[in-house]
Amino acid sequence: MTMNSPGGRGAPRVPTLPTGELVAAYGTYLEAQRAVDHLADKEFPVQNVTIVGTDLRMVERVTGRLTYSRVALAGLLSGAWFGLFVGLLLSLFSSPDGAFLPILPAMAIGAAFGILFSIISYALTGGRRDFTSTSQIVAGSYSLLCAPDVAHRARALLAEIGGVQVPGLYRPQPTDAAPSAPPDPHSPPTAPPPAS
Repeated sequence: MTMNSPGGRGAPRVPTLPTGELVAAYGTYLEAQRAVDHLADKEFPVQNVTIVGTDLRMVERVTGRLTYSRVALAGLLSGAWFGLFVGLLLSLFSSPDGAFLPILPAMAIGAAFGILFSIISYALTGGRRDFTSTSQIVAGSYSLLCAPDVAHRARALLAEIGGVQVPGLYRPQPTDAAPSAPPDPHSPPTAPPPAS
C-alpha cells in the first residue's frame, strides 16, 4: 500500500530494496501500522521507518456464484450507467427546453445493450468460470526497518506495545560487498555476520 502524505520523504524513482535494521516484525499490516503510529505519537522521526511485507501471496476470495440472472443484472446496471453518461453528453448539445430529454432513452438503450453483451460474453465462457471473486496480494509477515542511527530508540519504544522480532524474516543484505554465490532459494534465511 502506498500513501503519499504531505511532508513525507519521497520514494526512490527506481525500485530498490529498502535498507536499515530490523526493529520489529508483525503478522498483519494493521499491527505494523499501529506500531508506526505509536512511534509517531512518541515524536519518533518516522521518516526513518519502512514497512516491508514478505512472503507475498496472491489471494482470490470467491464472493458468489454466477448465473444468467446475475450476469444480466450486472449488464443492466453497467449499461444504464454508460447510457446516463452518453445521455448527459447529448443533453449538452440539445436545445435548452429539451435538454434532459435524451437521458432516459440513452439509459434504456445502454441497459439493453449491457444486458445483451454481458449475457453473450457469459455464454461464450462455456461455464469455465461460474463464480465471482476478488483478488489481492497479501504478505505473510511485515517487518519494520529503521535507519541504524535511531534503531535502538525505535526498539525501545516498540517494546512498550510488544514489538516482536521473529527469526527468519526479511533482513536486508549489506550493500558494500557482493555475495560470492547466488543464494539457494530453498535454504532458510540466515542472519548477517556479527559486526566486528
